[in-house]
Amino acid sequence: MWHSLFAYMEERLSAQENTEKINALAQRVLGLARDEILMSFRFLSRSLMELKWEARPGIGDVRSDMGIMYYDPVFILKASSHDFKYPARMLFHVLLHHIFAHPFSGKKTDMVLWDLACDIAVENVIAELSEPCITLDADLSTAGMLKVLREDIGPLSAEKIYKYFRKNPMTTSRVLEYERAFKKDSHELWHSSSSETEMIISEEEWKKISRQVLAEIKNFSESKTTGEALERNLAEGAEVKFDYSKVLEHFVVSGETNRLSDEEFDYIYYVYGLEEYDGMPFIEPLEYRDEKRIRDFVIAIDTSASTSGEIVRKFIRQTFDLLKNSENFFRKINVHIIQCDSEVKTDDKITDSEALDSYLKEMKIVGGGATDFRPVFNYVEELKEKHEFDDLKGIIYFTDGYGIYPEKKPDEDVIFAFLNNDTVRPAPPAWSTKVIIEEDELG
Repeated sequence: MWHSLFAYMEERLSAQENTEKINALAQRVLGLARDEILMSFRFLSRSLMELKWEARPGIGDVRSDMGIMYYDPVFILKASSHDFKYPARMLFHVLLHHIFAHPFSGKKTDMVLWDLACDIAVENVIAELSEPCITLDADLSTAGMLKVLREDIGPLSAEKIYKYFRKNPMTTSRVLEYERAFKKDSHELWHSSSSETEMIISEEEWKKISRQVLAEIKNFSESKTTGEALERNLAEGAEVKFDYSKVLEHFVVSGETNRLSDEEFDYIYYVYGLEEYDGMPFIEPLEYRDEKRIRDFVIAIDTSASTSGEIVRKFIRQTFDLLKNSENFFRKINVHIIQCDSEVKTDDKITDSEALDSYLKEMKIVGGGATDFRPVFNYVEELKEKHEFDDLKGIIYFTDGYGIYPEKKPDEDVIFAFLNNDTVRPAPPAWSTKVIIEEDELG
């Protein structure tokens, strides 16, 4: 019996020692992989140091979650035995996800397609870089697939690939084929309702890192090439996307509303008067309260060839729904919906919800020419001179961004709402607020 017990204890100790050796060896392999990347891509030094990794024996793969890469040591060692450059490739793949802000995209309609789009975008960048330390033998088999996607989509970024997949449904077998070719890590922790750990680095911090990497690329050795795909995806990841609903909160004006002011009305004195003076209230309730409410604003629609009637309807409906849900909305409003390409085409005045419903039902897009933003601003000034507005707060311009911007800042706040991200389009004026609304978010 004692012999069996000692043999069991020796086996357990040997297994524990073996596990510790495997963990230490995997840690060493990843450290060497990081050094390899740093030698070839010095501009990634900060981001590489910020990305942490943690051993999770038994998970069977690699997973990333808001700044941490979890890995199974056995998986890393087995993969490196087949291709010694695999750990560097895996580390680089996960790092690009973070500096491209892929884990912070929010909820998409189809998370399977979004995960796949992110993997393809990352692998496309790696293929374009063609750096020996991160190039695998298996990459030869995926080159043709990437070429076909570039021909169909153009420059590959996660957002563009995702939209293409949404508009061009694939069979399950096709999705699995893409996953086998491009998937390197699991993204399930991106979509978890509650993260296993606290976020090591915030989304905004990663965006700052993206902007820093983008700036440092300019100083990178001329003997190296960073590739257009890397810079394009970095620019998209570093893009600051303001919450449209939060931006609309600034579209408020003071107005008197017929609403009881609970803060200024004392019910004790009111009830006392009813009881002691035969139904005569001791004080009258204050019927009016000065609140900040939305009354006057303009929605301008770019009717160049880049917009469609259904997308415009969804945008206008979403704008009104967001404003109404904010409780800062007058029942009676004064909203001008202006369609314009290179000149003002139509101006429809909306005064209440019923008028909005009627407008959206019958609305037709008028235009289709080149885009010039200036006529709308000139037209709004004419409306103000005619006293069309009591207190115009702002102009919301829905556009693709390709047009001539006004040089002079108007008195009102201006939001340029762009449909989908585009790192190539001209920058809007500094005095305006830029908001990017993804088509998928319009419902």
